[in-house]
Amino acid sequence: MVTKLYLIRHAEAAGNEKAFFQGTTNTSITEKGMQQLTHLAERFRTIPLDALYSSPLHRAVQTAEAINRFHNLPLQIEPDLHEINGGDMEGKTWDILYAQYPAAFADWTSNLPAFHAPNGEAMTDVYARMQAVLTRIAKAHLGQTVGIVSHGLALRNFLAYVEFNSISHLADVGWADNTAVSLVEYKPASGWTLRFKQDSSHLPDACKSKRVAPWLAYLPKENPS
Repeated sequence: MVTKLYLIRHAEAAGNEKAFFQGTTNTSITEKGMQQLTHLAERFRTIPLDALYSSPLHRAVQTAEAINRFHNLPLQIEPDLHEINGGDMEGKTWDILYAQYPAAFADWTSNLPAFHAPNGEAMTDVYARMQAVLTRIAKAHLGQTVGIVSHGLALRNFLAYVEFNSISHLADVGWADNTAVSLVEYKPASGWTLRFKQDSSHLPDACKSKRVAPWLAYLPKENPS
């Protein structure tokens, strides 16, 4: 008995556009994000869904509502699908984070599994949380197809678990565009299988989000040889 989970990153929100640490901060979908939702809804028009779950954050709920335009399912809010809690770093731009939190910034840019924002959530806890909640949802919907709307880093942790069975490969999962879709399957006897990940083929080029990480500007420059 196979359970299918479509894992969807939320549409572009203010923190993606203006380059600050969003985390659990509630932000609104941008104009480009609204365009992305139109294309995402069309993608899911013909995909049968038996259930639909969302993170409680506004940007995820808005994304789930778009997916639900052609399904009219009860939208189930799952608190454990939220993005990493960035603690004291939330709401701050990357130049400020570089100056005020050099150790955490260094982990974010070069040792992501070790990242732990001051008064926030450890990356290892995100990894364990996402593994637990998605396994719980899969077991509650055996043999069904479920839509899951969450966040870039939260989903990246789960994909590291499915693809590599280790948080040490978190950076190897790669970057996902806003509204990117992954498909994983769950069998009680054998566990998880990755079918595809972070596909944003439903988006025309004009609707895709920026791919340059804003924190790269603050990385130390190598000395010329």
